[in-house]
Amino acid sequence: IYNLHQKNGFTCMLIGEIFELMQFIFVVAFTTFLISCVDYDILFANKAVNHSQHPSEPIKVTLPDAFLPPNVCSARIQANSFLICILVIAGVFWIHRLVKFIYNICCYWEIHSFYINALKIPMSTLPYYTWQEVQARIVQIQKEHQICIHKKELTELDIYHRILRFKNYMVAMVNKSLLPIRFRLPLLGDTVFYTRGLKYNFELIFFWGPGSLFENEWSLKAEYKRAGNRLELAEKL
Repeated sequence: IYNLHQKNGFTCMLIGEIFELMQFIFVVAFTTFLISCVDYDILFANKAVNHSQHPSEPIKVTLPDAFLPPNVCSARIQANSFLICILVIAGVFWIHRLVKFIYNICCYWEIHSFYINALKIPMSTLPYYTWQEVQARIVQIQKEHQICIHKKELTELDIYHRILRFKNYMVAMVNKSLLPIRFRLPLLGDTVFYTRGLKYNFELIFFWGPGSLFENEWSLKAEYKRAGNRLELAEKL
């Protein structure tokens, strides 16, 4: 619900997802083209260009001169086994993104229906609603329809806890020095190392990987709720 509001409705989220898929194809195709379909000796004037049609004119290198013919380009791609392997991996990743896109669209459509039918907010006017106004309607809907079964009444704090649940876990683990993000380097002393890649791996381990603590986006696995299993589970993790 929060993401749909922040991204200005179903249509904007749909277009954004489509453009992400197209962007990935463009980046892979353009990188492949630069690797296999450009003669860099001509581009950087290390090799003379043969302009046989106009021999009297001064030689001027243009971009099309550096582009290899399609058959040569195709042959170079097929001869590069490493590049083919990378393209196969990229293709598998793109198919995974496509499946996730279809799943996300189904979820977005359910939330779209919730906005229209339960919150009485049409998509055309959603950008003009503040999040506080949407949140107030969610709190009111809870009183009428019990959309959250764990509590009779919701508060704004409950909603923020749900939205920021995983971020709060990460902040707490950093505050308690449970994550290895500080290193002592010679001369420089304590240094914080917390890249996007490291953050991605932490989230994979804790929240949505195959061995994570959660069985879905909001519920811990049953074994993690038992205090007696704590040390054993910590060692396994």
